[in-house]
Amino acid sequence: MDAEKIPEVVSFLDTLPPVEFGCIYGSSLHPNNLDKTSMIDYVLGVEDPQQWHAKNLEMNPNHYASWMVHLGGAQLITKVADHIGGGVHFNPFVAHKDRMFKYGVVRMHDFVQDILKWESFYLSGRLQKPVNVLVDKLEIEKLNSENLKAATSAALLLLPSKFCEEELYAKVCSLSYMGDLRMLFAEDKNKLQSHCEMGIKDIFLIISWCLTLILVFPCLK
Repeated sequence: MDAEKIPEVVSFLDTLPPVEFGCIYGSSLHPNNLDKTSMIDYVLGVEDPQQWHAKNLEMNPNHYASWMVHLGGAQLITKVADHIGGGVHFNPFVAHKDRMFKYGVVRMHDFVQDILKWESFYLSGRLQKPVNVLVDKLEIEKLNSENLKAATSAALLLLPSKFCEEELYAKVCSLSYMGDLRMLFAEDKNKLQSHCEMGIKDIFLIISWCLTLILVFPCLK
C-alpha cells in the first residue's frame, strides 16, 4: 500500500494531536492485500504521552475505553502503558472515512531506546519489517538502520551453516514473534508466513542492504 496515495490513510493523522513520528505497519501495507475492511495499524511517537493523551481526549474521547477515561484519564492511560503495555498505549477499532484504524502511542525516548537496545523489543520488532513512514521529525527511519542490521546479524547467528534466501527473510521476520504469548492464543498462526510471502520484495530489499553493510562494510558506522 502506498499510503501517500490513499487520502483517508494520510488524513487520519490530521484528526489527532501532532506527533514526532508516525508510520504504518502490518498486513495493510502488503500490495496484495485488497481487503478494505482490514485494520490499518499506526505507531505514533510523541514527546510527552500524558500531555498528548490529554489533548487527544479533548479531541477524540471515543477512541478510548470509557473506564480509563472516567477513572484516571490521561494520567492513568500513560501509567498503564508504562507498567503493563511495554510503554505503548493502543487505541483499536477507530473509524475514519469508512476505514478502521489502530494506533499505538509511545514516548519518543522509550521508542529510541527500544530501537537501539531492544529494551522491550515491542516496537523495534515491528520496525524490522516493511513500514511506511509518514512523519519523521527526528530521523527515526535513519536510526532504525541499526535495528535492521542487528536483526539481520541475529538471524544469521540463529540459522544453520547452510540456508537459502527465503529462510533468512523468514528468520528476520520471526524475531519479533519469539516469546510473544499472543502467538499462542490471540494472533493468526499463519501471520509470519503471510508477512514473508506478501512482503517478500520489500523484505528482500531491506535484508540485502543490511547484508551489504554487515559483510562488505563491517566497520561502517
